[in-house]
Amino acid sequence: MGSMEDLDYPQDILQYSSGFLVSKVMFTACELGVFDLLLESGKPLPTDAIAARLGTSTTGMERLLDACVGLKLLAVELTQEGALYRNTDISNIYLTKSSPKSQYHIMMYYSNTVYLCWHYLADAVREGRNQYERAFHISSKDPFGAMYRSEEEMLKFMAGQNSVWSVCGRDVLVAFDLSPFKQIYDLGGDFFNNSIPEAELYILSKILHDWDDDKCRQLLAKVYKACKPGGGVLLVESLLNEDKSGPLETQLYSMNMLVQTEGKERTAAEYSKLLEAAGFGEIQVKRTGKLYDAVLGRK
Repeated sequence: MGSMEDLDYPQDILQYSSGFLVSKVMFTACELGVFDLLLESGKPLPTDAIAARLGTSTTGMERLLDACVGLKLLAVELTQEGALYRNTDISNIYLTKSSPKSQYHIMMYYSNTVYLCWHYLADAVREGRNQYERAFHISSKDPFGAMYRSEEEMLKFMAGQNSVWSVCGRDVLVAFDLSPFKQIYDLGGDFFNNSIPEAELYILSKILHDWDDDKCRQLLAKVYKACKPGGGVLLVESLLNEDKSGPLETQLYSMNMLVQTEGKERTAAEYSKLLEAAGFGEIQVKRTGKLYDAVLGRK
């Protein structure tokens, strides 16, 4: 950005300004069941059939379908009878509920929870705290109490996390040779108040990014105390570059931590420092090139 062409016509700026429209089109198509219907039909369908089956207006559905074609989430075939729509391969794999790699649940969590919190991003930046109070009229002092404000919300959040894990989990679990560890504990639950059982390896998947440095040090010290000698801890997190220049996805996740939690995304050096403060050493870092990276520390 910065060339004369960019200054004459700000293509990037225009794309950024409509970015939320792109997200909402995809979320809405998922929520209404467009991709599921087209998968189940086994053949391309016209707008009026899709609208009738999903209980929507024909006018609104036609515009939604065409927008999905523009996003390459759907393909369209023009026939004498009119336009026929079908899923693209990427939609069949990631946007239908029945697919093993479905991202449907995280889409719904983003649409119905995260999206509402981001409406108050300016307030979060001004105040330096999450925005559950404004978005949902729930105390911001207990971010997970807000996320788990009902059994339905808790299930949606967990289903969303599982859907992301279905496409990212293998990469972090094979980042290091974990075969020497025979007793592995996947940390979850109320780990600040509950005791942590003895184990050889503790997996902290997307946990530390929810908390400030003091809480992270407190938790890691607790893990270190419970860990068997020679054991270790595996952190699964999205790592920032050391100069925090990217990746963009991680920078945006860090903004999301601001509006939703007490934490932030960190660099490998920042996580290493937290591990060392708790007593862990021989720290190794593995960037997977995908959404989540891995950091391993040994006792």
